[in-house]
Amino acid sequence: MIEIRNLCKRYGNLLAVDDISFRVEPGEVLGFLGPNGAGKSTTMKMIAGFLTPTSGSVRVAGFDVVEQPLEAKRRIGYLPEGAPAYGEMTPRGFLEFIADIRGLAGENRRKRLDEVIGRLNLQRVLNQNIDTLSKGFKRRVGLAQAILHDPQVLILDEPTDGLDPNQKHEVRGLIQDMAKDKILIISTHILEEVHAVCSRAIIIAGGKLLADETPVGLERRSRYHGAVSLTTKETPQVVEALRALPEVAQVEIDPRDGRITAFPRNGAALFPVVSELIRNRNFPVDELALESGRLDEVFRQITVPAQTKRAHA
Repeated sequence: MIEIRNLCKRYGNLLAVDDISFRVEPGEVLGFLGPNGAGKSTTMKMIAGFLTPTSGSVRVAGFDVVEQPLEAKRRIGYLPEGAPAYGEMTPRGFLEFIADIRGLAGENRRKRLDEVIGRLNLQRVLNQNIDTLSKGFKRRVGLAQAILHDPQVLILDEPTDGLDPNQKHEVRGLIQDMAKDKILIISTHILEEVHAVCSRAIIIAGGKLLADETPVGLERRSRYHGAVSLTTKETPQVVEALRALPEVAQVEIDPRDGRITAFPRNGAALFPVVSELIRNRNFPVDELALESGRLDEVFRQITVPAQTKRAHA
């Protein structure tokens, strides 16, 4: 597992990471969320052994990253932000170089190289200089080097940055496959990615850990959790009927697309009530949906006060 205790990182007067503690167990995919400047990348660099903490500790598979760096790093695959690589190398040359560093040899070396090249669809660019690759292919080369030695722990900073929708789908599938017997920590600003691959999410802002829950648990904090949304050509009549329901606390209309959202009073189960109203009144409804909650709203609700507080500190 990964165990982080009272982790801090200070740059002069700036406390970039402020007393963060958490654990991650095998089989978990942890989404690490936060606004720009929150301390996400700094924390991930300390977990990977790339930065030394000012105070606190990181243990990976029982090894302290500062005191036992080689043992810890043998078990870690790390994709930094931006996927830096040697631009004058080809992907084939770069991955052979990484295989040398990781001590891969013989049949296992050939097997691992073939597997990661195939899984990340790098065959057609293997002999092209990395500098000439698209951002998406550079990202895939970075992912390939991170998983080449089949590590127990994967630390991925914005793994789908720069990829097109098909490539994102492929990488998310790869992450889900690897999650069965590994620990994965994924830093991302793409909230849909949390839904797609993460079993748990941590939100930090101003260097502090502010939330640690499942994505579903975070959604339950949203005012939209349990709300019912719909579209109709008879908006005024439907809104009036919804407002008359005792289970409805509030009704809103989105000015952009005219979508109507009804919010439950005191946690009432609103969907059956609204469905029955529509049937009884024969309202022409194009779409009807039960809201699970909106992660973007919860993200703002958690992080904006922390950013504001830090800005005035």
